[in-house]
Amino acid sequence: MMNIVWMTLLTVILYGAVKGLEKRFPILAFHPLILTPILIVIAILLLDIPLVQYQEGTSMLTHLLGPATIAFAIPIYKHFDTVKAYFSLILVGVFIGSIVAIFSTLILSILAMLEEHFVISLLPRSITTPLAIEVSKEIGAIPSLTIVFVIITGLLGSLIAPFVFDWLKIETPLARGIALGMAAHAVGTNRALQYGEEATTYSTLAMIFAGIITTVLGITLLPWLITILV
Repeated sequence: MMNIVWMTLLTVILYGAVKGLEKRFPILAFHPLILTPILIVIAILLLDIPLVQYQEGTSMLTHLLGPATIAFAIPIYKHFDTVKAYFSLILVGVFIGSIVAIFSTLILSILAMLEEHFVISLLPRSITTPLAIEVSKEIGAIPSLTIVFVIITGLLGSLIAPFVFDWLKIETPLARGIALGMAAHAVGTNRALQYGEEATTYSTLAMIFAGIITTVLGITLLPWLITILV
């Protein structure tokens, strides 16, 4: 029990410190998803904490990923009438986006001649972490490696999106929200907050749909594709 308390406390303190640092100096190097893991690695090395012990001690935080993802449903409820009007458009867009994400990742990974475990672990990178972990397990990938790819995808998507929006003159909350939720899942949804609550709603919906579609494909289509192409 004490191990859980200390490991959780260490993680929360480091994350809180980095979050405060990012607010004061908003640069990429101080992004919590980049700097916090580095500091945690340094801390467990300096304190000589076994990795297994740290993972067990922070299991409570890992279990909170599910409820945190479900909490994104709140803005959907608040804007339900608007969501209903564009429901079919969002569903079709996210379905196409999910297919493109999976096949582009698979084809580019094969062309780059990546090792099989890298290819398989990359496939669920475009959905939020709790669902990506389950899909990763289902297709025989390495969940810890998948988590790294999910974080990288979310960070890159959220950082690149504003430049793409400006370049292509994308201004509507619907387009911005779907793009961020599809391309950068939870990190993108956090970025969508900067564009207003309506954009956050669409981003949340896109993230949820992408997670469901990819999970279904992970159980049905992906194992078959991996057997043939990898």
